Amino acid sequence: MAKTEKLLVSLFDDRDFYQKMLKIALPIVIQNFISSFLNMIDTVMVGKLGETEIAAVGIANQYFFFFNMFLLGLCAGCGVFISQFWGKGELKNIKRIMGIGLISATVVSLLFMVLGFLFPGKIMAVFNNDPKVINLGAGYLRMVLVSYLFTGITFVFNFSLRSIGKTVQPMLISGFALICNAFFNYLFIFGKWGAPAMGVEGAALATVIARTVETIALVVYIYGGKVVLAASAQELTDLSFEFVKKSYRVIFPVILNDICWGLASLVYAAVYGRMGTQAVAVIQICNTVNNLFLVAIFGLSSAAAVMIGNSIGAGKEELGKRYAKRFSIIGVALGIILGALLALTSPLVLNIFNVSDTVRSDSQNILYIISVIFFIRVLDVILIVGILRGGGDARQAFLIEGFTMWFIGVPLTILGAFVLGLPVYYVYALAIMEEISKGVLGLMRLKSGRWIRNVTHNMG
Repeated sequence: MAKTEKLLVSLFDDRDFYQKMLKIALPIVIQNFISSFLNMIDTVMVGKLGETEIAAVGIANQYFFFFNMFLLGLCAGCGVFISQFWGKGELKNIKRIMGIGLISATVVSLLFMVLGFLFPGKIMAVFNNDPKVINLGAGYLRMVLVSYLFTGITFVFNFSLRSIGKTVQPMLISGFALICNAFFNYLFIFGKWGAPAMGVEGAALATVIARTVETIALVVYIYGGKVVLAASAQELTDLSFEFVKKSYRVIFPVILNDICWGLASLVYAAVYGRMGTQAVAVIQICNTVNNLFLVAIFGLSSAAAVMIGNSIGAGKEELGKRYAKRFSIIGVALGIILGALLALTSPLVLNIFNVSDTVRSDSQNILYIISVIFFIRVLDVILIVGILRGGGDARQAFLIEGFTMWFIGVPLTILGAFVLGLPVYYVYALAIMEEISKGVLGLMRLKSGRWIRNVTHNMG
């Protein structure tokens, strides 16, 4: 009993910890909530056109999802350095890392744009064999590709700002851009106020406009407000081969981690796509709702990565360990609460989607499954994205993520769908075994203490 009381006291007696956590996490939570909520509105708007349109946009966005994984890995890898350099007070190296991020993001964005313009139909056909879905999705993809370059630049700036603890202004800018996205969706999907009714292509045009607005606003904020990240072209490109090589030793495993996760998720999407258009609609709806409930967790994991990275960069390793323990306990508690809330509200949430009884029933089953294991999903995000990456242990995070997805989740999903012929909700339940095993391996790594790595040593 005394041990439990001591744990509770140590968990709640550090006001400085909670002030730092909320300062970083709360704006990110609000930003992610706005994003997920408006994405759900987008899904509902497209859903008014029919299940085929939901499936077409959902599948076309799988290509963006894969692109997104490149960007997330790149920017999260850069963020490991920026947070630790910020702890050491090395602004010059922060700007160099930003340069690596911006150059890399531009190259990746252009590559995805070229491939998407050349092979839109073939990309769609990977995930679905319905000609109507492929045709609609290809039209959406061709138009939305223009936003990819703006997205890449925005990601680098947003992650860099988060890594130095500046989260409020990016939240406001992102919120405004997302509201623009919802407005132009309504305008161009349905042809309101004299605009052409473009259907799914209207949703793509709205995305392009919103991403452009967001990028311009971020650049104006950073350079117009003279934020410490306002680097000149010379500062961004002051890179030696040795500096880039040392940087990518950490960045590359993070990119591989997210690509590995993204590829496995694409396999999941392809499996569900081959199970039929209704199965795709079910997963699209459930992912949208699930992401809405995960918004707080991504804010918490970002706070963990920044605070732990700042501590390790400043040479305060014991403080980093205490932070890791607190974030893990808080994550599990929050996951239990959110899981219960998801179970209670999911029937009401599903009422807003205009879908068949079968799609609704299957979606409800999956949302109940998600609610039961939600605390494990939360813990996984905190451990992999927050603690291990913030601590500089990118390689081990990659190994844990890659092993559990490709040797547990993917084989079980394929087995359930194509060998056993199970309904979509049972296939989804099998895939969740990956989440459970990931949590076990992540906790083992955390307990070992070998996850603390100061990646800024010997950097010029």
